[in-house]
Amino acid sequence: MLREKIKNWKMGLAAVLVFVLVLGMMGMSGSVKAADQTDSKMIDIMFVHDTHSHLNSFSTVVDEKQEMIGGFARIKTLIDEQKEKNPDTLVVDGGDFSMGTLVQTVFETQAAEIRMLGALGCEATTLGNHEFDYRSKGLAKMLETAAESGDTVPELLVCNINWDAMEQQGLSEGQQQIRDAFTEYGTKDYVMVQKGDVRVALLGVFGKDALACAPTCELQFTDPVEAVKKTVAEIKKNEDADIIVCLSHSGTSEDESKSEDEILAKKVPDLDVIISGHTHTKLEEPIVHGDTYIVSAGEYGKYLGSLSLEQKDDGRWSMKEYQLTPIETDIAEDAATQEEINSFMATVDTDYLAQFGFTREQVLAENDVAFDSLEDLYNIHTEHNLGDLIADAYAYAVTNSTDYNGTPVDVAIAPSGTIRDTYTKGNITVEDVFNSFSLGIGADGVPGYPLIEAYLTGKELKTVAEIDASVSDLMTSARLYMYGLQFTYNPHRMILNRVTDVYLLDADGNRRELEDDKMYRVVADLYSGQMLSAVTKTSYGLLSVVPKKADGTPIENFEDVILTDNGGELKAWTAIAHYMESFPDENGDGIADIPQYYAGLHERKVVDDSSDLIKLIKNPNKYAVMIAGIVLIAILLVVLLIRLVLKLVKYRTGKSL
Repeated sequence: MLREKIKNWKMGLAAVLVFVLVLGMMGMSGSVKAADQTDSKMIDIMFVHDTHSHLNSFSTVVDEKQEMIGGFARIKTLIDEQKEKNPDTLVVDGGDFSMGTLVQTVFETQAAEIRMLGALGCEATTLGNHEFDYRSKGLAKMLETAAESGDTVPELLVCNINWDAMEQQGLSEGQQQIRDAFTEYGTKDYVMVQKGDVRVALLGVFGKDALACAPTCELQFTDPVEAVKKTVAEIKKNEDADIIVCLSHSGTSEDESKSEDEILAKKVPDLDVIISGHTHTKLEEPIVHGDTYIVSAGEYGKYLGSLSLEQKDDGRWSMKEYQLTPIETDIAEDAATQEEINSFMATVDTDYLAQFGFTREQVLAENDVAFDSLEDLYNIHTEHNLGDLIADAYAYAVTNSTDYNGTPVDVAIAPSGTIRDTYTKGNITVEDVFNSFSLGIGADGVPGYPLIEAYLTGKELKTVAEIDASVSDLMTSARLYMYGLQFTYNPHRMILNRVTDVYLLDADGNRRELEDDKMYRVVADLYSGQMLSAVTKTSYGLLSVVPKKADGTPIENFEDVILTDNGGELKAWTAIAHYMESFPDENGDGIADIPQYYAGLHERKVVDDSSDLIKLIKNPNKYAVMIAGIVLIAILLVVLLIRLVLKLVKYRTGKSL
């Protein structure tokens, strides 16, 4: 009995010892894991790009639904929440922080956009093409204002400005203004920042397409890839960097061979992360090439991007988490941030809108029409009611201006690339209209691109239709919405020969034949005129038009053909505003109503999706004939080559016999 008790006691003691030993081993295992985690360096990064002056939340159409999205005050809330978890979180921006809302009108005097990036805790940004919209003087003045504000502002990083080439040629006045402003602001190729135990190298680069989209930029740039290679080599030689992050205003494309930031990742594999701006891309998952991650969060601050990285044994980094957080109304606004934004907005009425007789919240029209979304204008190649309204507004404003010269507007053109937002149902305010066309500055130095006039022949108007039909699938910002022109195109036809019919449309909707040699008056905005060369380049010069003055001489400077009203420039956005004010008040409440005419389409751009052989080959233009001729010659050469080979074989066979 006693022996049995002793045996049981020993067994119990052994069990207890085993249990304690197991617990100890588990604790040791946990300690090892914790040590491993401690030994591995980690970094959290949050980012935005292409915010385009969208400091406030705004109403827009997303997937055919009206939503209130964005806003720096909400973004600040998320950044603060993240920094409570990790105070060493890095916050950066990918450029194009300006040009998109009324706050841009105080770009030079307030530098609101870059100062508000600083208020978010953003540590670095780069230049986008739209930072040049107010020309060299405007960009320089903005940077000087920011530097003198006393606010904490982000580092401005650009590694591929070719100052050597510009200095050899002699700096222009504008180049010198920017150089002086860069010096005052402290612009650099790259900068080192410490985030906990991680040394971060940040550099910025300005892409090729960004430069092509900046017609008023006076700076010269070196090849982006070569500049980044050189800068990364300098970082690796002189700095003890754990991670290299590139702020690139270059963008990505569905065509990988033309996707600038993918090319950059492949050719500069030492980059760990590329924050990819410019193309307004929303990447649900990073694009990965080797050990390089490319990330994008869309435009206008609709999303806040965040990623967490862990360093691997080889020194490179692995993605542990990646997220795009939609900035929606369920996120609380940071009160101090919103108050600062409000103070900037208060200057807009007095400093800008008063000269046009408008106020920011003034209601121009009531709207019950479902206008297409901005994404539809780019992605769906057809007629859109939003484009129709804006083109109609141009024609109306010119015809009803005090400086109208009596010559009717035959055609008005509004490219998708100039339309920056849509209109939602409800009240449409002055701010809404400005935001829908918020680009640029006029020759008068006043924000807002003006309208211009040009004369094109009937033959050139047919080419304009072909630009939309053929080029805009390669360059979606060149999708054209027109007043006064109707055309039909077939997407299955040979490129450069997709348009089958083109007509003029009069104010009553009646069709008229175009006369090839007759000149027609065309109205567009200044930016579209300046960007015409980019469209020509995309078609390799095959589709080109020569805008002319009324006397037939080619236009050399589009600022010479700016249209005026009351002696001042007729701005594109005020043309839209006055057009809306002109609509009838249908319900008698003293406010104009958007006509139901715009609830439908009017066959201005007709898509013939037929695969019928006759329709595919009818009405060939010179390019189709030329290509067909080349193909025919190639076929004949192949036939002749085959015959020659057969004769040679027959000759050798006969000779051997």
